[in-house]
Order: sequence, then C-alpha cells, then structure tokens
Amino acid sequence: MIPPLLAALGWELPEFDKIENLSGDLPILAPTEYHADSVAVLHAAAGPVLAVVVEVQLRPDPDKRWSWPVYVAALRARWKCPTVLLVLCPDERTARWAAKPLDFGYGHPYARLVPLVLDPSAVPVVTDLETANTLPELAVLSAASHHTHPDNEKVFAAALAALETFEEDRADLYYDFILTRLPRAARSVWETLMTATLRNYEYQSDFARRYFAQGKRKGEAEGHKKGEAEGQQKGEVRALLTVLEARGIPVSDEVRDRITACTDIERLTRWVRSAVTIASAEELFAE
Repeated sequence: MIPPLLAALGWELPEFDKIENLSGDLPILAPTEYHADSVAVLHAAAGPVLAVVVEVQLRPDPDKRWSWPVYVAALRARWKCPTVLLVLCPDERTARWAAKPLDFGYGHPYARLVPLVLDPSAVPVVTDLETANTLPELAVLSAASHHTHPDNEKVFAAALAALETFEEDRADLYYDFILTRLPRAARSVWETLMTATLRNYEYQSDFARRYFAQGKRKGEAEGHKKGEAEGQQKGEVRALLTVLEARGIPVSDEVRDRITACTDIERLTRWVRSAVTIASAEELFAE
C-alpha cells in the first residue's frame, strides 16, 4: 500500500509495473548496522524507478535524524534510482517533529533530506469494498485513522470486508489494532459491525466465533423476556439493518417491514451474509 500512501501526500509517482518488498537491512562499511522498518522498490520494464524507505515512528527520537540519511543513501547506492523516506506517525505531534528537513554536510547549499510524513489525517479514507479487497491493509489503516469521519460506519464496513481476506491470525491482530486506536464512543460502532458482518466465519475460527457470540448475546438480550426464539430473531434483524446502514444501502419502509416480520432464523442469517455484497436491499429477497 506504499504507492497510495505516497499519492495521499500529493507525491507524483513514476510509471511502474510492479513493486517489490525487501529486507530493511542496509549494510554499509561502518561499525554500526542500520535496519529500516521496511523497504520497497518500484520497478518498470527498464529497471527500478523508485526506492522507498518506510519508517514507523511512534514518538520523537533524536537518533533517527542521524540514521535516516544513511538509510536513504545506502538504498540509493544499492538500487541506483531516486530514493525517498516515508515516515508513518500515529499523531500530529510526532509528525511535525519527523517532517523537519534534515540538513547535513558542509558547503552551500547544504545537502538536505526532507522526509515524506504521513499522520492519520493524511491516510486515504477507504469506504468502498473494491478498494478494501484490493488493498486490505489500507482499509485497516483507514479504519484506525478515521473513526471521526462522517461516514465512519462505511469506513468500518470496508475494514471488516478487508479482514475477511486475511487468515485468522492476521485478522485477529488487525481487529485488535483497530480496536486499540478507537475511543470508547467509536468502539461500540466497530464492535456492532464486527458481530454482524463476520457471521460467515461462525464455524471457521475462534476469532469469528468469539465476536459472533458477543453479537448474538446482545441481540438475544433485547428479547429474552419474550422467549429465546424471539430474542434470536431480534438479534438477526438488528445485525442485518446495521450492515445495510453501514454500507449506505437505502432501506425502504416496505423492505424494513419485510425484514422485521421474518421469523425464519436461517433465512435472516442468509440475508445478513448477503448484505455484505449486495448493491440494493431488494436483492436480499432474490432467493
């Protein structure tokens, strides 16, 4: 997802055919070993066109202002192409620190390295499922960065679609990553969507079963006084309407009445799963 992050900073990329992820080890003839967080090289038919050093900087670190120019120089010498430094920061304070130009050497003018710095405000907003499926990590980063966005439910829904593309362990890791980045008010929206949209994993992983069970308990609690079956039905209806709303799909009064009147739990469950991919609410009934 490095190219779209650079594009989000207004940086014009060269034409390239593929991108290669490499080790961040940058050996040089010096007593100290330097290890960047990540390195990527963009290739065209004629060869490499851009090398990118990626650093995740959680807080200001004065030592990095001495090592960053080494990373860039070593990578530039190795691949013999233009090289940039991309620094990812979790907050504006760290981003302001990281964005300061680095002057080094002697002479006039000084050699200068200007890091490209990305903080949460500059992360692209991902709300559509196509982008989430193509660049799932970007959708995860978007959800962690834009919980206050006016369409935050669509942002979360895109992230949930992205989680379905990962294996269980990574999905679990990314879910927890998003959760730790959210304030209390946004967590309820995220958790509601999680319990609704991961039902298709119910029998495949502990990760999905855990959150599915949480959503099921919430829905059944609403109707426990009127019996277990009705409580389960209310939970399915609540989940279905939540998914449709999060994806921005209009629900007419006729469709809403048909959904709430349905007492077939298996059918409601199928509708919830279909709601993740359909283009209109009416498609739910095309069985």
